[in-house]
Amino acid sequence: MKQWRGYWLMVVSAVHTAFAIAIFNEVLVSIVKRGVINTVGTDPMTGAVVWFVLFGVMLFICGLTISELEKSLPGALPRSIGWSLLILILLGVTLMPASGFWLALPPAISILIGKTATKIALSQTNTPSGR
Repeated sequence: MKQWRGYWLMVVSAVHTAFAIAIFNEVLVSIVKRGVINTVGTDPMTGAVVWFVLFGVMLFICGLTISELEKSLPGALPRSIGWSLLILILLGVTLMPASGFWLALPPAISILIGKTATKIALSQTNTPSGR
């Protein structure tokens, strides 16, 4: 299977971050103008924007990690990653149905239905080269 799941999540992250910059530009500029340090305070809008941007960064890190795992373990990603993504997606679409959470669904499903390391190891032992 091609290694696309990590890259998919990194692209979604880039779109997420670009959206944040486009839509919340005023808030982000305000954070920079106030010196960044301790600028969230009790302002709920600033806090929400910061979490929105930080979620994009974490999604990129997740995508990068999955991409590296895909390279080192082709087709054998841990199911725990798929389940974790799926639970996060389900929570996100439950709270915000009109959101980008849906975009993370294809890699989560792909991870869950993909071969596990155990299945790959078993299939290799059943082949002439695996004996």
